[in-house]
Amino acid sequence: MIPSPFLRTGLAFVDIETTGGSTQCASITEIAVLQADDTGVREWSTLVRPDSRIPEHIERLTGISNDMVASAPAFEEIANDVFDRLDGRIFVAHNARFDHGHLKAAFRRMGVTIRPRVLCTVKLSRLLFPHERRHSLDHVIARHRLKADSRHRALSDAQVLWQFWEHLHQHLPAGRIEDAVRSLIGRPTLPPYLDTAGLDALPDAPGVYLFYGEHDVLLYVGKSTRLRTRVLSHFSADHGNDREFRLSQQVHRIDYVETEGELGALLEEARLIKSLQPTHNRQLRRNRDLCAWQLNSDLLGDSVLRLVRAADMDLSRQHGLYGFFRSRRAAIEQLRALCTEHGLCPPLLGIEKRTAGRCFTHQIKRCRGACLGLEPAQAHADRLAAALASLKVQAWPHEGPVGIVEGSRMHVVENWCHYGSVDHDDEAAALMARGRPSFDLDIYKILLRMMPAHDVRPLGVRSPSPPSA
Repeated sequence: MIPSPFLRTGLAFVDIETTGGSTQCASITEIAVLQADDTGVREWSTLVRPDSRIPEHIERLTGISNDMVASAPAFEEIANDVFDRLDGRIFVAHNARFDHGHLKAAFRRMGVTIRPRVLCTVKLSRLLFPHERRHSLDHVIARHRLKADSRHRALSDAQVLWQFWEHLHQHLPAGRIEDAVRSLIGRPTLPPYLDTAGLDALPDAPGVYLFYGEHDVLLYVGKSTRLRTRVLSHFSADHGNDREFRLSQQVHRIDYVETEGELGALLEEARLIKSLQPTHNRQLRRNRDLCAWQLNSDLLGDSVLRLVRAADMDLSRQHGLYGFFRSRRAAIEQLRALCTEHGLCPPLLGIEKRTAGRCFTHQIKRCRGACLGLEPAQAHADRLAAALASLKVQAWPHEGPVGIVEGSRMHVVENWCHYGSVDHDDEAAALMARGRPSFDLDIYKILLRMMPAHDVRPLGVRSPSPPSA
């Protein structure tokens, strides 16, 4: 037995195989735990019956078939045994977030919480052999000439990890290994391929962070008033969020943009998501179909409402706008819902054809008869105004462009459109000379919420022409 202070605590070398499904369902097909401590080594493994079938490509990879697991115990039947084998030991696995994440989720479904100290051998290999580029289990096996009887079977892979541990202690100073292990188990369970130098550089200040994956593909853009704390929360979060779990498995590099405050972070996040379209962010729709209803001042005449495209709006002059809607279809569906809720007449609002007889909505007793003169026109108009009140668009409250002050920066805005941010007032003119940006619903919502909390200064700058539709 190789002497090590961690053997006195006890190690559990763990490997699981799954159907390829998420942590949110019972997808484990095999578990192996190799216990190592100062009394010796003990091996244990079992097949596990998952909730779903094993796909063919996973059968080929692992050699575990649906027939093999058909009579195997469900996780609940062997959970106590697994718990006892892990309890109090350092949890050691290759790409440990995967194995630990699935087991933690499986226990959680039973109402049991496990919080072992976790050691990822991918990160241990990276730390001890920084000159090597690849640290997959296959690369570790080949590099150190380890013996793998049956790759992608749980017990065989757990045995490889124990061989790796022994190999390290035979070829490296014990103190170096101990320092590396202590530094890793004292941190959150970070993604296995993440260079921790980038994490250490993160300030605990407002800004935007960017997660990059393999080949520098942008995965995710987020914002926070405390960048470092928020980023670490992604990696130490409960694995109940499967989206967070999948994202954390892929992060290789982190970049960030520091801002003066929350408003700057919100604006920069919106800009980066729309311009770069990260794969894990909700894909924000383009604004070309954005529209709103405009209510005529004469509520009693024909064409009470008309649909206006965002590209044609001038929020410094136009009033009586209600929305916004991502598409014409969404605008009409919302108006139909208001008709049903408030007893309004769809033909009078122009969303159904008018006929000589009573409208269909009146026939099914959802219209109060304004179309037939059974209800005063003014009563219908008043109900329409009340129904639309919650959708009212805020007109631009200033005479022209303004600077929203945040720390030493100023965000240049007009008609709810964000041009960008500058350090000095005299830079605003050059910024605005580039042309007015298109109206953006997300920016509108951010500014509507955040502007009241900031100092807003009028800018003596002539506005450029709005962009063409």
